[in-house]
Amino acid sequence: MAVIGKGSMKRSKPNYIYSIVGVALVLLIMGIMGWFFLNISSVGNAFKEDIRMSAYLRTLNKDTIGQIQQFIARQPYAKNVTYVDKNSAKQIWNKENNEDWAKILEVNPLPESIDFYAKADYVNTDSLNKISAQLMAEYGDQVTDLQYPKSLVTSLNERASKIGLIFLVIAVVLCLIVMFSIDNTIRLAMFSNRFLIKTMQMVGATRGFIAKPLNIKAIINGLISSGIAIALLFTIITWAESQFPPLKAIRDVKLTLILFGGLILLGVGISVYSTYRSVLKYLKMKLDDLY
Repeated sequence: MAVIGKGSMKRSKPNYIYSIVGVALVLLIMGIMGWFFLNISSVGNAFKEDIRMSAYLRTLNKDTIGQIQQFIARQPYAKNVTYVDKNSAKQIWNKENNEDWAKILEVNPLPESIDFYAKADYVNTDSLNKISAQLMAEYGDQVTDLQYPKSLVTSLNERASKIGLIFLVIAVVLCLIVMFSIDNTIRLAMFSNRFLIKTMQMVGATRGFIAKPLNIKAIINGLISSGIAIALLFTIITWAESQFPPLKAIRDVKLTLILFGGLILLGVGISVYSTYRSVLKYLKMKLDDLY
C-alpha cells in the first residue's frame, strides 16, 4: 500500500503543474474581461462628466454672479464651476462650431453664464431636472435657464444601460465557464491522488486528516495560479496603457486592486472547493472502482 501511495504522489506532480497553469490561464481570461468592464464603465463616466451645463444669467451684478457661482460650487454634483462672460462665450461658440459670426453680427448675442460639469452619477434626466429646479428656486430672478444637450444625455444613459446589461450577461456566462473549467482542471489533478486518498482511509485516517494537506496544497496552488494570472494581466494592462495613454488617465487603482483580489479569491476558493469535493468522492468509492 505504501508503494502505491508513493507512486501516486510522484505521478501527481506534473498534473499539479498543468493544473496551476490551466487555472492561471482561465483566471487571466476572467481578469481581462473584468478589466474591459471596468474601462468601459470608466469611459462612460468620463463621457458623462465631459458634458457642459450652462446656467444662463439674467443679472450682470458681479456680486450676485459670485453668489450664484459659490452656491453651485458647494453642491455635491458640481465640478469645475466657472463664470463665462460674453467674450469667453463667443470664443467657446467659435471653437465648437469652427466659425466666426463677428463678420455678420456686430453685437454679441450670447448671454453670460456660469458653466459647470456634473459628476457622472448625476448625469441623467431626472437628476438634471432636479438640479435645474433647485437652481431656479434659489435664483430664478437672476438665472434664465439651465441648458445642456438633453438628447446626448438621454443617448448616453440608454447606451450605458444596454452595454451594462450585455456585459452583465457575458460576465455571468463567463464566470460559470471559468468555475466549470477550474473545477474540471482540479478534479483531473486530483485523479492521480485517488489511491493515496484511499490508502490513508484504509489505515484509519479521518476525513479531516486526509483532506487537510490536500486543501493546503489547493490553497497554495490557487495562490500561485492567481499570482501568475495577476502578473500577466498587469503586464497586459501596462502595455495597453502605453499604447493608448487615455486608458491610464481613467484608470481607477481601487477598482483594479479589487479586480486582483477577486481573482485571488476565485482561484483559491474554487481550488479548495474542487479539491475537497474530489476527496469526498474518492473516500466514498470502493477500491475496485478506482482502477
